[in-house]
Amino acid sequence: MRSRYSAFVKRDAGYLLRTWHPRTRPERLELDAGTRWTGLAILAAEAGSAFHDAGTVTFRASWRGGSLHERSRFERVGGAWVYVDGDFLDD
Repeated sequence: MRSRYSAFVKRDAGYLLRTWHPRTRPERLELDAGTRWTGLAILAAEAGSAFHDAGTVTFRASWRGGSLHERSRFERVGGAWVYVDGDFLDD
């Protein structure tokens, strides 16, 4: 989760696509150059250890002028954790 947040900060679409599950990954990703990310707070994590094949992370990512509150699902693919999808949460 933290590495994907860092990729959003750096606008590294290639990394984001590589760490996205093949079944849900978009063909391309365009990131808004005007978005200035200001912080990430991990609020909860379930499963996701070396003994799991799936897990969730609830987080709040902030940018100048707003924030994103999401519960994201991750799965292991080829031994690596990848983002599957997420549910937006109300603040």
